[in-house]
Amino acid sequence: MTRLITLTLESRGVTCTARLLDEEAPRTASAVWDALPLSEQVFHGKYARNEIYTLVPAFAEQEPGPENTTITPIPGDVCYFDFTGGNLTNPAYGYETGTAATRTPGVVDLALFYGRNNLLINGDQGWVPGNVFATVVDGLPEMAQACQDVWMGGARGERLSLARA
Repeated sequence: MTRLITLTLESRGVTCTARLLDEEAPRTASAVWDALPLSEQVFHGKYARNEIYTLVPAFAEQEPGPENTTITPIPGDVCYFDFTGGNLTNPAYGYETGTAATRTPGVVDLALFYGRNNLLINGDQGWVPGNVFATVVDGLPEMAQACQDVWMGGARGERLSLARA
């Protein structure tokens, strides 16, 4: 059975639909599915390029671990990153007090890549492979346009929500 999720930029009113990659990333897909719905502040990638993401408190009973990893996500990839032990506390990242990045030591980054030429490298940590657990199957052009608006118009006040379709 195909499982679908939606990714929505709430204030902009734009939604795309993604298919979970149950065969390629079964542990990650199940962990995310079981945790839905999730909604937090959206951020635009600073290093990776064409990426929006949200940071939520860790939710899996057991961390999925690496599966179906990439450091070069393509348009439509939806990725899971596990950040533990204060990896995101460097002030250069710019996370405001009260966001998931500053509230908990275990943070999950759920990211949507909307354009080409992405590279997952971080100046503090080096390569940051992500688990590709879903792929967008509908609405990517509209979402990409809205993501570009997050980059140019600002992320403040915008939320990225993931839910079962």
